[in-house]
Amino acid sequence: MKIFDEIESEVRSYARAFPRLFNKAQGEVVFDEDGNEYLDFLAGAGSLNYGHNNPVLKKKLLEYIENDGITQGLDLHTRAKGEFLESFKANILEPRDLEYVVMFTGPTGTNAVEAALKIARKFTGRENVISFSNGWHGQTLGSLSITGNAHHRGGAGIALPGATRMPYDGYLGDEFDTTNYLDKVLSDTSSGVDKPAACIVETVQGEGGINAASMTWLKNLSDVCKKHDVLLIIDDIQAGCGRTGTFFSFEEAGIYPDIVTLSKSLSGYGLPFAVVLMKPEVDQWSPGEHNGTFRGNNHAFVTAKAALDHYWKDDSFAKDVQRKGDYILQRVTDIVAKYGEGNFSSHGRGMFRGINCVSGELASEITRRAFKKGLIIETSGTEDHVVKFLCPLIISDENLKKGIDILEEAIRETCAKADTIPEEHDFFEGDYSHSEEAQNYGN
Repeated sequence: MKIFDEIESEVRSYARAFPRLFNKAQGEVVFDEDGNEYLDFLAGAGSLNYGHNNPVLKKKLLEYIENDGITQGLDLHTRAKGEFLESFKANILEPRDLEYVVMFTGPTGTNAVEAALKIARKFTGRENVISFSNGWHGQTLGSLSITGNAHHRGGAGIALPGATRMPYDGYLGDEFDTTNYLDKVLSDTSSGVDKPAACIVETVQGEGGINAASMTWLKNLSDVCKKHDVLLIIDDIQAGCGRTGTFFSFEEAGIYPDIVTLSKSLSGYGLPFAVVLMKPEVDQWSPGEHNGTFRGNNHAFVTAKAALDHYWKDDSFAKDVQRKGDYILQRVTDIVAKYGEGNFSSHGRGMFRGINCVSGELASEITRRAFKKGLIIETSGTEDHVVKFLCPLIISDENLKKGIDILEEAIRETCAKADTIPEEHDFFEGDYSHSEEAQNYGN
């Protein structure tokens, strides 16, 4: 259709990588207008953890619409909102011994981040915020100020004050615990770093290259924040809602963040929905002090409740995600062994994985070839050098295997074309190990 070239902004990006007219989707499969079928390993940039048009969620949504349920409720009390809160409390907060107040923000992830920064500054009376190298937190000005990517920060067109960057886990090498550096900086009044209101961090950096912080590092970061009376904000927008194998990506570390941001797959159906979770004492807002029109997307409340009730009433879904994560790990291990040994640095958790291809050119060639074979998969990282797995968590075993088979074939062809398959592999890098579950996957 010519209309896209005629009047749509040049800012579009995914459409350039996948130039087809799509019009139907179900589960992990999308179809273009010509009837061609594609496995979706992008999944709305992680906003479709439960797949396209999930039948369980769709049924509840259609029933709600058919009964003339409230669509837009601002921050009014509605049955849909109340039932979501009840489900979230029963299925997510209480089983994890978490006591959070739920703040409904504007509908996107960056809205949640902006609100989190604002309440942290209001609560502490401080301005500075510590963020981390390669971090990604959104495209509005406050979120950009704490985002690492220079290309996107440069798009703001103005200075972005109020943040200090610190090295993420592994940034200075595996042997250097960067939380010790942070502790030193915060302990020294002559370090030049103002005492911050908060530290904000992703446990797995989705856009930054699928860099995964260790549980030890996260625990140490939490301890440093407590020592210096600094709030800890976990940005769980992309890594949360089950992507790493638990609902919150920080659960294994045993920490209790002061503030958590959620969006992406929270609605379960790809509908815009974001919240800020905060400890009750942090909730210092006065009525209407931070508001917005689209805080009451009741359709999203309905599908979010359906997702929580269906997938998170017990730990069976989480265990299945972990099993599939083990399989992805095993397959990536084999691919790395065949085509590039690398330095085996940490590279993702659960079903949130990436293959570092060293160069953006190589990664882009791989994803282009994969698309021609029927797989939609994108890149991430500073130079777009990491091929990123974001398939729906509900993907079938058969299609998970098929998708990775396509990716491996694209890698093999790309390497063969460049005549670059070396005897001593050096193309890809990652932190991979085998597991019994992974080796038995699909058998």
